[in-house]
Amino acid sequence: MRALCWFGKEDVRVETVPDPTILNPRDAIVKITTTAICGSDLHLYDGVIPTMEKGDILGHEFMGQIVEVGSDVKNLKTGDRVVVPFTIACGNCFFCRKGLWASCDNSNPNSWMLEKAYGYGGSALFGYSHMMGGYAGGQAEYARVPFADIGPIKVPDGLADEQVLFLSDIFPTGYQAAENAQIAQGDTVAIWGCGPVGQFAIQSAWMLGAGRVIAIDKVPERLELAATKGKAEIINSDMENVVEKLRSMTGGRGPDGCIDAVGLESTGHTPDALYDRVKMAMKLETDRPTALREVIQSCRKGGTVSIPGVYGGLLDKFPMGAAFGKGLTFKMGQTNMQNYLKPLLNRIVKGEIDPSFVITHRLGLEDAPAAYKTFRDKQDGCIKVVLKPQTATV
Repeated sequence: MRALCWFGKEDVRVETVPDPTILNPRDAIVKITTTAICGSDLHLYDGVIPTMEKGDILGHEFMGQIVEVGSDVKNLKTGDRVVVPFTIACGNCFFCRKGLWASCDNSNPNSWMLEKAYGYGGSALFGYSHMMGGYAGGQAEYARVPFADIGPIKVPDGLADEQVLFLSDIFPTGYQAAENAQIAQGDTVAIWGCGPVGQFAIQSAWMLGAGRVIAIDKVPERLELAATKGKAEIINSDMENVVEKLRSMTGGRGPDGCIDAVGLESTGHTPDALYDRVKMAMKLETDRPTALREVIQSCRKGGTVSIPGVYGGLLDKFPMGAAFGKGLTFKMGQTNMQNYLKPLLNRIVKGEIDPSFVITHRLGLEDAPAAYKTFRDKQDGCIKVVLKPQTATV
C-alpha cells in the first residue's frame, strides 16, 4: 500500500509499505477513504516530538470501511463505515472504566518511555511517535486498528465522510477544551489559536452557553473564519497587545475562561517569545509557551484555564506566581475520545453543526508532503487539509 512516512525534520514521503494485517483478535483492518493533516502532526514535521523513527507512518485523523475483523470483534463487520478515534484504549483498565480513555494502561506497549519522561504511562496514539505506542498512522491506504471493539464508531447512512471525519480528533478535542473551561451560562470565553481545534472550541463554547467568545490569532483567514462562521469577536495578536486588549474588552476583569489551542510552538513579538526561540534552538527548552503566558495573565481571578494545545516537555519562565495569586483552575490533557463520539455524532445528525466548514484543501495522498509545508507555513489560505488515499487527486 501507499503511506505517508516520516524520515526526519521537514522530510515526509509517500512510500510503498507492507499492507497491515490482523495481529490480535481485537484488531480490525480499515480501508481508509478520508484522512487529514492535524496541527499536532506539524510538531512531528518540525522535529520537536522525540522517539520518531525513519519510516514511521503518520496520521491520526482517519475514517473508512472495515475490510477485516479479528475473531473477538463482535460489534463491527466487513463493509461498515467507521470513524476511528486518535487515542487507542482497551476499555477494561481502571482509567477506561472511569472514562479517562486517554490514560489507558493497556494500549501503549512503550509506556515505559512515557514513565521515564513524565513519571506515568498514557494511552497509545495512532502515528505519533514510539513513546505513544509506535502504531502506524492513518495517512495511508489501510490501517490496523487495535481494540476495534472499543474505538471506532459506525457512521449512519446519508452522512458524507467530510461531515464526520473530524470526530476522529479535532471536534471532540475542541469540545472537551470548551467543557474543561467550565463555562457557565453567559460567560466570556477567550480562545488562543483559530486553527481547526480553536474553531471547534469556538463552536463548542456557544453550545455550552457562552455569552461572549473572543478569538485570538494573527492569520487573517483564520480570524475571518472565527468571526464569520464562529460569530466570535477577534483580536489580531500581530497588531494588538492581547493582554491589554482583553482587559479593556472585559471592563478590567478578564475572561471567565481561557483556552490555549496553540501549544508548544506558539510565537510572538515580546521579549519572552524571542527568549523561547533562542532557548529552543539551543535545546535548552523543549516548548515555547508564549500563548500560555498570555492566557494566565489574561484570565480573571478565580477563572479557568483549559489547555488542548499539545505540550511535550519543560516550560521556562512560567508565571506560576500569577496563576497562584489569581486562584486559577487548570484543566488539560489528551481528549477522552469515547466520551464524545456518540453525543457529537448526534449533533451532526440533527444538523446542529457541519464540521466540514474548516476544510480548505482537498488533495490526494501523493500531495501530502507538499501539503504539510503549505499547512505549516500557513500558505494559500490553508486552514485544514483533507486527503483521499484511494485516489491520486481530488
